[in-house]
Amino acid sequence: MGGEILPIEVSLMQGKGDLILTGKLGEVMRESARIALSYVRSRGESYGLSTDFYQNTDIHIHVPEGSVPKEGPSAGITLVTALISAFTKHTVRRDVAMTGEITLRGNILPIGGLKEKLLAAYRAGLQEAVVPEENRKDIEEIPEVVRKRLQIHFVDHYEQALPKLIPGLDRQMRQQG
Repeated sequence: MGGEILPIEVSLMQGKGDLILTGKLGEVMRESARIALSYVRSRGESYGLSTDFYQNTDIHIHVPEGSVPKEGPSAGITLVTALISAFTKHTVRRDVAMTGEITLRGNILPIGGLKEKLLAAYRAGLQEAVVPEENRKDIEEIPEVVRKRLQIHFVDHYEQALPKLIPGLDRQMRQQG
């Protein structure tokens, strides 16, 4: 997402648990998708999913504009969000940008190019952005007009981001918990 909004699509279909990745993804981004799926699998029950929710389902992740190569770990948070949305059928907010590398434990790691990414969110008319806490030090590089219009949420862990990204699921989880 080096300065452009990068939509991610997830399609679920009956199968044997295969992960299909398309859209000219580089190896690091492919690894991010596998990490994202492992994180969602490890937390599935907390999202109201059965322990075997993925076993008879093939998961296809596609990043459109297939002729343009995509690389890097910064879409990790977006991949997790897209997967959770697909499995729970809860809608992701469309006015929020998100960026950050995800670990197997859900930690959100810093990314490069924060200025370019937030400028892209601003140009796209988005209202909010979820970014790694460790990138807070880079905020002074962001033009003031962007900082004033975009509400920026800094997070260390995916569970801090979830209420801002999929509020319906967060409400459901709080009612159950």
